[in-house]
Amino acid sequence: MPSDQIQISLLLVVVIVLLVWGRFRYDLVAFGALIFAAAIGLVPTDDVFSGFGHSAVAIIALVLIVSRGLSSSGAVELVAAKLINPERPLPLHIAIIAAVGAGLSAIINNVAALALLMPLDIEAAKKSNRSPGQSLMPLSFATILGGMITLIGTPPNIVISEYRNDAIGQPFAMLDFAPVGLTVAIVGITFVSLVGWRLLPSRTSVMDDAQDMRQGRYVAELRVSEQTFTDDIQVQDLYPKADEADVHLVGLIRNGKRKPGLAMRETLRSGDFLVVEGEPKSIEAFMGLAGLDFAGSEQHEGGVTARGLTITETIVPDGARIQNRTARSLQLLSRHSVTLLGVSREGQRFRDRVRLLPIRAGDVLLLLGRPERLAAATDWLGVLPIEGRQTEVIQRQKAGLSIGIFFAAVGLAVAGVLSLTVALGAAVIGYVVLGLVNGREVYNSIEWKVIVLLASLIPLAEAFERTGGAEFLAHQIASLTQGYPAWVTLAVLMVVTMTMSDFLNNVATTLIAAPIALSIAGATGQNPDTYLMGVAVAASCAFLTPIGHKNNTIILGPGGYHFGDYWRIGLPLELLVIAVAVPALLVVWPL
Repeated sequence: MPSDQIQISLLLVVVIVLLVWGRFRYDLVAFGALIFAAAIGLVPTDDVFSGFGHSAVAIIALVLIVSRGLSSSGAVELVAAKLINPERPLPLHIAIIAAVGAGLSAIINNVAALALLMPLDIEAAKKSNRSPGQSLMPLSFATILGGMITLIGTPPNIVISEYRNDAIGQPFAMLDFAPVGLTVAIVGITFVSLVGWRLLPSRTSVMDDAQDMRQGRYVAELRVSEQTFTDDIQVQDLYPKADEADVHLVGLIRNGKRKPGLAMRETLRSGDFLVVEGEPKSIEAFMGLAGLDFAGSEQHEGGVTARGLTITETIVPDGARIQNRTARSLQLLSRHSVTLLGVSREGQRFRDRVRLLPIRAGDVLLLLGRPERLAAATDWLGVLPIEGRQTEVIQRQKAGLSIGIFFAAVGLAVAGVLSLTVALGAAVIGYVVLGLVNGREVYNSIEWKVIVLLASLIPLAEAFERTGGAEFLAHQIASLTQGYPAWVTLAVLMVVTMTMSDFLNNVATTLIAAPIALSIAGATGQNPDTYLMGVAVAASCAFLTPIGHKNNTIILGPGGYHFGDYWRIGLPLELLVIAVAVPALLVVWPL
């Protein structure tokens, strides 16, 4: 082996070891390796930062922003809420939520799909009095499987497509992944729904107790606006929507005075305030379902549809400025543009108006406003924000428009009118103009560690291929499978790729395996697309460990899983993927 081939191979081995070890951030490992490679001459100086301008990097970043826009519009929540019913038998529930998760993952980032569906699944588990661990792992695996269906569903597909473009001159199209990806996804979802969940131990989530301690039920006031109802509607008519959102209607305020009892038969008027009790997400959901606004919305430009509004929970410590005072006396809304939306006080209900209620030490306050305003207000009030307890106010009235923009962008890309990069960029601009994402959220939506990882590994992968390292490994695999049918070579490549993906980031795995796949095709004189597609499928299937894919890590705590639980369902699923994907690849992409 030439010296430069040995050097780049050893460097990549070191990178893989460090990534598997996990002691250092993977983006810093990759970037450090890139700089080292440039310093010793393995990567030309002019190419060191070429990865940051690569179209694969841009597409992944744009997909993350588009996913945020779709989530902010409530489009995904709207679809999921209609399809998920906790009263169904567990296998049917898993089949439906897994299918929804896979479908969403085909059009938005699969991490975002899981983040949107996981709370619904956990809530369904609570209502069914079962452990969420029975369905969370099947859901996670389904979102991973669904990402394989389209070009934008998962980063490995994007990387493989752009690698093909660089190597052959033509990227894969949006739906080129669908025949094999959809086949594998259907078989995989069928497995996790009928068999897979039975292989998992039933444990109580390690987060249950902590969540129960932190999730208080708040008393809040929601305003009836002129646009809310066109017909005469009584308070009791909103009970079905309240049940759907899991809130209680506990009273009605009219002309500043609380009506006696629950006021069930009172006809709602513009300017009335409904007094509700529930958790923050439930209150926000009911506000959207019933078309209500929040108290003080007239002083927030755009009301409940204002851009970038967030609900956050804060604890009142002893000695806080707001202790023994009211929100009105402090002029919280006029001074800081922050609304005291609700108060939780050890499960107590109270008849005072929320803004007129003297606040006590130990109360938990529900504050609403823009993030920067909330930060200033919490500091001024002397209250303590609860980590991880923020709820974004969803702009549901823009759901249809956001879906239309997304599918228009995808349609233009599929039709070849615009490149995928330009089409997604146009969708992002549309979402910014609509206010579904603001300037800060555009950047916060992007997972910068993945971007740096990908941009750093692209020049290293090119150096690995340029020095002949990929060709050398390809010949080793070809020699190992010599005398066997061609599908054996494909299967071996997929097994090696899948094993790496169980411990490495799937982007890193794809960048390492793609040149090997192309070299195998060159050495055997076979169709490179078969092997490239095999790498895309295998790199996406990380089911053996909680570290192979971010979705697996996300469910670790909420599901009450142990490290060793993943292989129980993951190993048979990976074997099933190989068994289904190899013949499907040979049919759709003949050698």
